[in-house]
Amino acid sequence: MTLPTERVLQSACRSVAARRRIAALVRKTEVLPSRMTLLPGTEIHYKTENFQLTGSFKLRGASAKLSSVPVDRPVITASSGNHGIACSLTAQRTGHKLTVVLPETVIDQKRKAIEAFGTRVVIAGADSSLAEVHARMLADTEGHTYVSPYNDAEVIAGQGTIGLEILEQLPRIDNIFVSMGGGGLISGIGSVVKSVSPDTRIIGVSATNSAALAASIKAGEVVETEHLDTLADGVAGGVDENSLTLPLATDVIDQIVHVNEDQIAEALRVLAWQENMIVEGAAALALAPLLIEPDNYAGAINVVLLCGANYDKDRIAKVLL
Repeated sequence: MTLPTERVLQSACRSVAARRRIAALVRKTEVLPSRMTLLPGTEIHYKTENFQLTGSFKLRGASAKLSSVPVDRPVITASSGNHGIACSLTAQRTGHKLTVVLPETVIDQKRKAIEAFGTRVVIAGADSSLAEVHARMLADTEGHTYVSPYNDAEVIAGQGTIGLEILEQLPRIDNIFVSMGGGGLISGIGSVVKSVSPDTRIIGVSATNSAALAASIKAGEVVETEHLDTLADGVAGGVDENSLTLPLATDVIDQIVHVNEDQIAEALRVLAWQENMIVEGAAALALAPLLIEPDNYAGAINVVLLCGANYDKDRIAKVLL
């Protein structure tokens, strides 16, 4: 058993504090058992952040961050959609003036959802990483506080509140499967879980078409990777230089599994037709390892983090049908 590092323990403590601040702003989501026929002794449970108030776990991090920023300070963020929706709802509640920079590839449904809150929207950049660059530039020139979708201690702490709930909801957890994007989600959850249950394995699931965090963990430093179109668009994009998430993710992740587009599509179909849940590609990504190599996780209690359900209807319909 490897004991948690000091930075992991500190992140976990921030999650405990964040949970108190955001309790009235987020929903404690259910853990639901799988309906699939599984190998003997094997359990799969879904942590259903797809049922969060904005349809995504991002509300937790946004609420944790904005609740720590003075209301008279305007804020700006970049997002592929879910983080922007979360910040928009939170800003509406807290009274912050908010700008969201979206990439040109943003799903139309997500863009409309953000605009419906009255949020100022700026379209810039071919992917999420370029949208972040533009948002940081605007933050400097317009005097706004920049809210990173993942590279912020309070955002990470907010995502970590998921781990606190899971630990309360299940008496034993052997493996937790978490989709990897910029690393805020897996770093937050992993820090909490490793601080309380070090033997629980944190399994990061990376989309082959956009795998910056996985490549950076392997290299031991932030590296640039090619970003191709992926069904898991919610976790697409790069990792910031000097990212807080890279050392945290390196500390808490026990295994990384790479998943291709066909495997993500199959996981989407399994969730829709066997589990009766239509989710976005980034959520299905987390289930894929259990479908690809079920023997590797046989006899274990497995938790799959379903991170969201804000999908493009036309695209998801083609996959499911």
